[in-house]
Amino acid sequence: MIPRPPWQGFTLNLRWRGGIAIEPLRPCHRHCRPGGQTAFDEEASAVKSKGMIVATAAALAGLLCAGGVQAQVQVTGTAALTSDYVWRGSSQSDGDPAAQVGAKVTVGSGWYASAWGSNVSFTPDNGARSEFDLVAGWSGALSPDWSLDANLTRYVYPGTGRALDWTELNVTTTWKQRAWLQVAHSNDALAGGRRGTYAQLGVRVPLNERVRLEAAVGQYWLATAQGPDYLHGQLSAIATLMPAWELRATVHDTDSAAKRLFPGNAGGRWELALQGSF
Repeated sequence: MIPRPPWQGFTLNLRWRGGIAIEPLRPCHRHCRPGGQTAFDEEASAVKSKGMIVATAAALAGLLCAGGVQAQVQVTGTAALTSDYVWRGSSQSDGDPAAQVGAKVTVGSGWYASAWGSNVSFTPDNGARSEFDLVAGWSGALSPDWSLDANLTRYVYPGTGRALDWTELNVTTTWKQRAWLQVAHSNDALAGGRRGTYAQLGVRVPLNERVRLEAAVGQYWLATAQGPDYLHGQLSAIATLMPAWELRATVHDTDSAAKRLFPGNAGGRWELALQGSF
């Protein structure tokens, strides 16, 4: 529903050991939306979006209180400036820069809630200017080598006057922080009213203490939710400049089906990101 940018920005994470921590989140991988969605009542959409934001805020507050009781709550936040917001191979900012912020509350048991936002722009113009991802889920270790993250994500595009919001179930399993498999499913993929399933397989290869490579390939089965199924891939080089800063360069490419689905926003593109954590 929303594609990503060529130059990824910097992420700022803060930590407060007394109960609040802020640390960098992964470069955002969010969504790209084509412009042909059906119109719906603007006021109802605004109320719905506000309701989701309030619900997520309540979840964050609830987790914070619960974590306070257990003395194991962690609050993290992120901020980023990117040259392009690319999600699943397509730009969500029409190739332009984007500013992004996020916050996450996690309790000792592994349950968490988070909210993340970015400016967006699509061609053809569907009226969306911002995106908020509201997430609730669980993450933790399954064994010394394997970990799992399962969450429900709500993608919200306030004030568009169009039915762009949609929900997706995401499950990611990771092996030794070296490889991961993500599977996501929605009965309303890209707000198209049809089922859609996405899968991504990725690997992470440390070259030394400061430099690593990451590569991933993803397939999106859309069941004509917005268009044909498509394939995309990405390759990143990440360098740690100092303990709190990383520089990330990413090259993306997609197949011809993605180019037809997202004209001008899919195909070959690059991203550059400077990320900081505190």
